[in-house]
Amino acid sequence: MLSSKASSNCHGQDSLYFLGWQVYEKNPFHEVENPTGIIQMGLAENQLSFDLVESWLRKNPDVMGLKNKDGESVFRDLALFQDYHGMPALKNELVEYMAKIRGNKVKFDPNNLVLAAGATSANETLIFCLADPGDAILLPTPSYAGFDRDLKWRTGVEIVPIHCSSSNGFRISMFALEEAYERAQKLDLKVKGVLITNPSNPLGTTMTKDELQSLITFAIDKDIHLISDEVFSGTVFDYPCFISIMEAAMDSNLKRNTDVLSRIHIVYSLSKDLGLPGFRVGMIYSNNQTVVSAATKMSSFGLVSSQTQYLLSYMLANKKFTSNYMKRNQKRLKKRKEMLVSGLKKSGINCLKSNAGLFCWVDMRHLLYSNTFEAETDLWKKILFEVGLNISPGSSFHCSQPGWFRVCFANMNQSTLQVALRRIKDFVERSSFNYQQNMASLSRKLISSWVRKLSSADREEQER
Repeated sequence: MLSSKASSNCHGQDSLYFLGWQVYEKNPFHEVENPTGIIQMGLAENQLSFDLVESWLRKNPDVMGLKNKDGESVFRDLALFQDYHGMPALKNELVEYMAKIRGNKVKFDPNNLVLAAGATSANETLIFCLADPGDAILLPTPSYAGFDRDLKWRTGVEIVPIHCSSSNGFRISMFALEEAYERAQKLDLKVKGVLITNPSNPLGTTMTKDELQSLITFAIDKDIHLISDEVFSGTVFDYPCFISIMEAAMDSNLKRNTDVLSRIHIVYSLSKDLGLPGFRVGMIYSNNQTVVSAATKMSSFGLVSSQTQYLLSYMLANKKFTSNYMKRNQKRLKKRKEMLVSGLKKSGINCLKSNAGLFCWVDMRHLLYSNTFEAETDLWKKILFEVGLNISPGSSFHCSQPGWFRVCFANMNQSTLQVALRRIKDFVERSSFNYQQNMASLSRKLISSWVRKLSSADREEQER
């Protein structure tokens, strides 16, 4: 009776990543009303700098009231149909903001920008433009858990993982890249591109210029596209600094290939950097005019509201505000990340060294009873239901090694994070105590068994 799409099970909604949210929503933590509830540490939201945005809004009530600089209402204009190409004022400000985040080392043309209802919509639209159902996209793992939904559910495109390992900090090696490409070919899949997240979600790390240029060279050699999801670019709070794929492509040796820029595409949004996921503002940037044209047509299925575009065009035009926001937000993220890392370390838990994002990639392999994903799932269940923390297991990010978890730190206040860290510490101490008790009990049983066998042997000797 229904379509195959409606009845398919490839959305990814049954991932532990999403299931943890569902459990949290039934019993959310509140410092006063529900202090024993579950603390949400599986959601990469940036709530640390809401006060800066709210302060700007209070100082600019006319914009919130949909009035222009002369105090005249623009409600009727915004309420009527808008061209799906997007407001020029917002697109002009967005490209300047993107350049600012990248240290003004690269410039962006507003004519090459396509607006979309968030990065989810932008990524899907771009895949629709680059690949047909049954084609493949190479994706480094661990990778964002939502990509199963964003990249393949409606497009019909296959995802082939590029398996990265903790042995080199989960960096993308050329060996792993070539292996993934060859595996796709053996499966008779036509590879149309590589998609990376830089800074990485879930690792919180940035890629070097050499790594990016190796990827570009690979894309040129294989005649495929390269998508760089850079939604966390404004969250880089520590050395090394962020390098965009567009900056890496400016290398003189690469530019000799006349069509290099036509195969490079950027996805960006204001969800993470400005903490505005509910505003649903995403974008595609591409120098490929065919892609821009097709994506613009497709954007009619996921437009950004005129009121949102109007508000943000004014906000981003205030350069003093954006400069202040970027600096203070990055300092706050760094401080909060250090708080999480320090607290986990006191519990004997280490994190992958990172310099960006709203989360840490946390190593809990030593807490597994066996080196299996079954043991990882059991540990996740204990932390969720017994400890009251929703963290995301590595398996939901397609990590090839069990025992890694993504833990978010920017979607809660400092006191809530302190509660979470105390809970983790108590859990690790209980686990260690129980382990020692079990080992002591096992030792006693072994000794008792040995004594019984020894006594039995003595009796047999006497009877002889």
